[in-house]
This record gives sequence, C-alpha cells and structure tokens, in this order.
Amino acid sequence: MAKPLTPAQRQRNRVAALTKHHPGSTVLAEARRDLAASKLAGYIEKIVGEAPDLLPAQRDRLALLLQGGDAA
Repeated sequence: MAKPLTPAQRQRNRVAALTKHHPGSTVLAEARRDLAASKLAGYIEKIVGEAPDLLPAQRDRLALLLQGGDAA
C-alpha cells in the first residue's frame, strides 16, 4: 500500500499539472506560492521539533523574519 502524500507533495503535483495545462495563469502563481509555504511549514516543523525551548525574545525575532521584517 502506498504512503499518503505529504502536503508539499500534493502541492508539487498541482504545480506540475497547472504548469502543463495553464502556464502563466494566476492559479499557477498561487499554486507555486502555496508550494513554497508548504515546504517552509514542513521545514519549520522539523527544526522546531529538534530545537530546545526558545526564549520569548528569540521566538519574536523568528516571527519577525517570517513576517518579512529585519530581525538583525
């Protein structure tokens, strides 16, 4: 029995189908954005699961990075 697809795999498959059948569409651009977000979510979940507890200031800095701000 095949393993279920991860959210990132489902998004990747959707991007591939839209690239073939609807190149240049806004739906494809949205699907690519969703794929990037899905990949980031998977990576963040992995890293957070491996990391020790963070201090509130450290969490705030990381949240700022995700919001596109300068956390330097």
